Parts: sequence; structure tokens; C-alpha cells
Amino acid sequence: MAYNKLYAPPPAPAGVHYQDDEPLPDDEPLGQLPAAQTQAPPATNGGLVLKTECEFPALGRSASYDKFAVLVHAKAPADVARAPLDLVTVLDVSGSMEGQKVELLKKAMCFIIDQLGPDDRLSMVSFSGEAIRLTPLARMTDAGKASAKLAVGYIVVRWTGTNISEGLRVGAQVLADRRYKNAVASMILLSDGADTFKPKGPGQDLVPPLFRQAATRPAPIHTFGFGADNDAAAMNAIAEATGGTFSFIENQAAIQDSFAHCIGGLLSVAVQEARITVTCLHRGVRVQEVKSGCYASHVDADGRTASIEMGELYDDEERRFLVLVYVPRARPAESVTRLLKVTCAYRVTATGQAAHAAAPAAIIQRPLELTDGMATPSMEVERERVRLDATQDIAAARVAADGGQHAGAARILESRLKAVEKSSATGACEALKEELQDLSARVGDRREYQQTGRARLLAGMSSHAQQRASASTSTAKAPRAYLTPKMEEMVETSRRQSRKRQHPDDQLKQIKLDLSD
Repeated sequence: MAYNKLYAPPPAPAGVHYQDDEPLPDDEPLGQLPAAQTQAPPATNGGLVLKTECEFPALGRSASYDKFAVLVHAKAPADVARAPLDLVTVLDVSGSMEGQKVELLKKAMCFIIDQLGPDDRLSMVSFSGEAIRLTPLARMTDAGKASAKLAVGYIVVRWTGTNISEGLRVGAQVLADRRYKNAVASMILLSDGADTFKPKGPGQDLVPPLFRQAATRPAPIHTFGFGADNDAAAMNAIAEATGGTFSFIENQAAIQDSFAHCIGGLLSVAVQEARITVTCLHRGVRVQEVKSGCYASHVDADGRTASIEMGELYDDEERRFLVLVYVPRARPAESVTRLLKVTCAYRVTATGQAAHAAAPAAIIQRPLELTDGMATPSMEVERERVRLDATQDIAAARVAADGGQHAGAARILESRLKAVEKSSATGACEALKEELQDLSARVGDRREYQQTGRARLLAGMSSHAQQRASASTSTAKAPRAYLTPKMEEMVETSRRQSRKRQHPDDQLKQIKLDLSD
């Protein structure tokens, strides 16, 4: 289709269906895969690495222990092949995006297009008062990229309000109507304001019905709040309800780097449908609780087994969970207690094959009496406890600040910072300490909280809940604690490209700024 600067495709009416997604070579519609691909092959070891670490290496033989912590650590394989990506971007083009904002958005979208391969597919949706599908879900071949960039060039701002809900509806329809679904799917939503078509309320109200249940959800929605006027609460709620991340773009000029964080992950999904199973080995051991953040977990009624729905992991990405168990007294002749067996079943993204990983059994020594060194706590377990406690206080500070208790919110964060500094794991928590310092400075003042503090708190909470890097562009380093090598590489690619467009003096300033980060 030829694009005219004065022409925009008509809004998509409710009930319309899209059946024009471009097929991949040798691709088959869902439900028509060859039999060999629909049957799970024998499980194999390798790939994802699973480990456990106990809170203490030993417990006295005569002692029992309530809520003894066992750290479960999962790490995805590195530098592995990936599956194609189906990406839908839902972009705010309402009046508040006029000028520099929309030009920065266009550059960032062209950067995304450049990073996609010929087997990746992209569809773009823009919204103001209505939503328009700018391009069908098309392969990013050379011709596909040229067509997509042409569409980006003709994006125009429309002063008809901000209808986030309608934008998501059209984007969801594009993903739901795909005939060819043998790819990783994801949606990106960017907006700089609040929805003006729905009453102020929970962001979940904006989520299309298809996305509200994990069983029917076609993809996560990764949301980006652009500038100080974005509705951070709604954008975070949309991401939280769909398994995506919320990022706050405080510095508008950094929109491309922010997208690069996200794309670096989406183009490196190594593991999908990962499910961890925890089984008690000793007959007296019981699982009491699982600390899994936003990931659904279940403990059987008898406490003998538990599970964690970990979902997808990017290349070289990690997850840490705490499993709290009851450890009984040992029998007189019992020198070792075998606590837990931990396994993980998952799907290799590039091949679709089923696989599994198993960690060595979590065991502790049971001496008659503890000697020096046996009571030394695990630094990794302590580090995870510190992170979880800090996450709870960040959430508590948000509640206090939203209730107008700004001084109280600052005290909560300052108190937690002192606790982190006193922890035996303080040396491994530098990023967390910087985050707490940054947040405490933003919540104490009402105006600062409304402009940046709320969004920063929510972006941090999103990052910690998922243990995934948020693309927030503030001075806090904590979101970078979850960055994967592929995400870092993509951000560096973005920065190199930005420097090429700059005047030499500005390039030098940007290099110094990047090095200081």
C-alpha cells in the first residue's frame, strides 16, 4: 500500500478480524503442525541450569527449624538459537505527543525495525481517540522493513483524545487472529498520558478480556510510560495483569535505549513454559511457603510438594526463589537430612522440544553439636532475603505516598536502606542501596512524587517482582541488576547509533555520560 502524509487508514471497527498475517517459510497454521512437532520428545538434561542452596549447611541433630530457607536458582542457557518474534507495537499519537516526542518515537521505532530479522514479524497500531492498524503482521525482510519505515514516517499526531483501551483492543486482535503462531509473541504499549475515554480506575480495566487469563493470553504486554504525565498506575497495572514489565521513560531522549532494553530480551527468549517442581525427600520435611514474586506458586495441602510457574526466560537470564520448609529433629543415627528434590520442565524456544533440568538434592549435615563454620549463613540466601524485604518496603512506601504520607514513605525507605547496610550481604546489594537512596529522595516531596516518584516506585516494583530488567531511565542502577548480556548488547547498539547522529562535541559528551552509567 502507498502511504500519503495526508492519509491515515480508517479506524478498525469492533468485531473486525485480521487474517492477513504474512506466513514464514515452511510455517504451518496453528493446529496443523506435523505430528512430530506436536508430540513431546523424551526429556533431556542440559540447557537450563538448576541449583539449590540451603540457609545453613548444618543443623544440630536435636533441633527442629521452622521456615528454613532453601534458595532455588534457575539460569537459562547462553548464546542459544532463538525462535522468530511476532511483535505488535501500540503507540500513543494523541495531541500531547506533538513535536519532539513523536519524532523521538519515530526514530525509536526505526531502530526496532532495524533489529528485527527476516523471520520476525511486526505490526504497528497507533491510537489517539481511535485506534488504527498501520501495518499488518508482516515479515521484516528488506522489503518489509522499507514498508514499515514508510508507515512510521507518516505517523501523525491526532488531537482526538487518548484511548489506550482501544489501542490495546486492536493490538490484541492482531495477535489473536494470527494464523501462523509458531513464534514468540509480545506487545509493546507506549503512552504519555491517561486514558480519556474511561473513568479513572484500575489499569486492569484497560486490558482486553483475552489477556486477563494466563491460559488464554496470547502475549505479555510490556508498557512504557513516556514522560512525567503518563498514567504510571494504569500502565503498571496493564503490565502486571499480562505478565509484562512496566518501564518509566523519564528522559524523553532515551526512548530508543528504553526500547532497546526490551527488544534485547524479546529477541533472545531461550526458554518457555518453565515449571519448577519441589518435592520433599525426608518424611518429616514440609514446604511451608514459597517466595516467588509475581510467579504463581502452589503448595500441596500436605506440604510434600510445591510448584512455581516460571514461564519464559531470556538468554542467560536468572531467577531466584526462596522455598521455606519445616525441618524436624534428626534421628539419633541421622548425620545428614535430605530436604528437597528440585526439577524444572520447560520448552526449548528455538526447537519447541520439551526438556528438563534437575538440581542436586538439597541436604544439610546433622552433627550432634555445631562447630565453628557450621552456623555460617549462606550469603546467597541472605541476599535474596534482603531483596524481598526491600521489595515489600518499596510497596509500603508507595501506599504511604499515595495516601499523602510523604515523610512517612521516605522514612520507610531510609529505614530499609539502613537495614540493607547492616546486612551481612550488603556488599552484594550495591544496586539495591542506590535504588533505595534514589526512591527515598523522590517520595518525600509531593510534587516530585507525582512527577517521577510514583512511576519510579512502580517500575522498581515491576522489575523486582519479575526479576527482569526495567528500562527506566533514572539515576538508579537497581533495574540493571537484572540485565542480561543480550539486553546490554542491544542498549550499546542503540547508543552507538545515537552517537553517529550527533555533532562530534555532543558525541564526546554522550560517551562520557555512558561511561559514568
